[in-house]
Amino acid sequence: MNRRHFLQTAPLAATALGLSSCMRRPIASAAWPPINLPPDACHLAPVHVSRERIIRNVVGLRPFRPSGFRVEREQFGGTTVVHNYGHGGGGISLSWGSSRLAVDLGAPGHTGPVAVLGSGVIGLTTARLLQDAGLDVTIFTKALPPDTTSNIAGGQWGPSWVYENSDNLTQQFTDQYVFACKFAYERFQIMTDPRYGVRWMRNYYLHDHLVTPAASPLGPDGKLTAQGATDYLMPEIKALGPGEHPFAGKFCMQFDGMLIEPPMLLPALLVDFRIAGGKVIVGEIQSSAHVQALPQKLVFNCTGLGARALFNDQELTPVRGQLTVLLPQPEVSYAMQYNDTYMFSRHDGVVLGGTHDKGNWSLEVDEATVTRKLEEHAQIFNNMQPCKSRS
Repeated sequence: MNRRHFLQTAPLAATALGLSSCMRRPIASAAWPPINLPPDACHLAPVHVSRERIIRNVVGLRPFRPSGFRVEREQFGGTTVVHNYGHGGGGISLSWGSSRLAVDLGAPGHTGPVAVLGSGVIGLTTARLLQDAGLDVTIFTKALPPDTTSNIAGGQWGPSWVYENSDNLTQQFTDQYVFACKFAYERFQIMTDPRYGVRWMRNYYLHDHLVTPAASPLGPDGKLTAQGATDYLMPEIKALGPGEHPFAGKFCMQFDGMLIEPPMLLPALLVDFRIAGGKVIVGEIQSSAHVQALPQKLVFNCTGLGARALFNDQELTPVRGQLTVLLPQPEVSYAMQYNDTYMFSRHDGVVLGGTHDKGNWSLEVDEATVTRKLEEHAQIFNNMQPCKSRS
């Protein structure tokens, strides 16, 4: 299985890598009914794909740096800035881990108030961890959820499009990437309150030829590689043979992973931040001079693609992603990916995605892409064939 291809082609927030095949139930509530993992692949409901079922199309720009996301400390006169941005398609997946790295870099020994720039998932998780460290935090943001880029993300756990070439990664970046993966993966697992929108979901990754799980996530030095960091987090991944899944003409890998629904997660984090005494100031920070003029002398820069202009990071470039959302289908409780086409089911609709246009700044919906994605998904789901469970 070409894991690198898998991670790069799943946009906005790719696939999750999971634990056991047992049934998992979130805490029950009127707004969050228990969701069961399918007992086997033979009981999957097909997605009803048609233009008439579209409820919205959305476009988002991932903040991508070919060398990987930036967690770094920089001095601007009397102001210390800790950068935490450039996560590509791994913003939600890496959020808690990357923010932990940033807080550990800037908070020790600091007294006094702290500023966070941005209220996307990176800004909110950074702010919450700073509050956990006992600091007084103010968020400065030009937009609040649901008007942030993070709200447009799909939300499957599994960092994608985080870096361009694994052969050119520095050891420093690899170490921080491995840490961020593991920390965030475990942090999301303990966010069991239904209001966070985190739950387990079974994934089916389709391929045109036989694939097998990677033999080892370790490099020659015995350490986890950047690619291995995510391989390590899917201990029960397995191949399904012919007759064990309904996707006609395809080979299939099955694994369980977390789905994190941004329309639920981001407002919940903002409420937590405010309950803990955090302040929010809405307005755009337009220059590094403006940053230095803030009363807070420790500033965490979580502005995503905005850091290109604000801090002159010319390595930042957009990777455009477009999603089509169909009417909800509660009976569809799984995710599917085939090449650069993916589907997963959320409470607010069935998400169809699979675009990653590097260097494209357009936020306009491309109707040709909508048509193509509908056709690709219809080809898969209209050709599902019944199979017989071994149980």
